[in-house]
Amino acid sequence: MPTPSSATTPHLARATLLEATRAFTEAFNRNDLDGVMSWFTDDIVYEQFDGQVAEGPAAVREAFTPQFTGAFGRMRFDEQDCFVDPEARRALISWTCSMDNGDKARAWQGLDILHFSEDGRIERKLTYSKAAKLALHAVDRIA
Repeated sequence: MPTPSSATTPHLARATLLEATRAFTEAFNRNDLDGVMSWFTDDIVYEQFDGQVAEGPAAVREAFTPQFTGAFGRMRFDEQDCFVDPEARRALISWTCSMDNGDKARAWQGLDILHFSEDGRIERKLTYSKAAKLALHAVDRIA
């Protein structure tokens, strides 16, 4: 019996979501900004690990430009885990990001939650990371 979400929202096959998530990540590893951008819908929203939000392809490209022009050295994302929800068209991939600027190599861990459109492109990318310092923001008081 279909769930309410699957009855109203077409899902993507599990294998399709896994393949898309991994291909998207590999575009980062090839340092292929155009390849990364080709995965996004025209109304892409990218919520960055530091809380900044980029909306639309031009703003997302601008947010990624330092990474793809070598500002942080050579970068690589190695998958730790990947989970998908075909009915919701969502994927979560956790990774270790290694950065090598020639003088030293460092790494940090994080994850992306990817929301896919019906046609298999990414319409929302939320990035979270483990950090030494919390990025706090104001919220309503707890009742």
